[in-house]
Amino acid sequence: MNGLIEDGFGLMVLGMGFVFLFLVVLIYATKFMSRLLNNWFPEQTVVAPNSAPKVLTPSGVDAQLTAVITAAVHQHQKSKKS
Repeated sequence: MNGLIEDGFGLMVLGMGFVFLFLVVLIYATKFMSRLLNNWFPEQTVVAPNSAPKVLTPSGVDAQLTAVITAAVHQHQKSKKS
């Protein structure tokens, strides 16, 4: 019975060792592929066009957003009445 437990522990250590080794190899392979893709296909920086500065109401809410929301609420209320 003692030899069976030793064999079990040996298989457990061997299995855990293979899983650990596989995960380490997977980490390095992922890092390598990431670097390789970044070298071949670098990310392009997107430059946002300059737009007019936002006008904030005294409460700190964008005036244009407030107007859009108000128009949407009025349109919704209008469609509910008919």
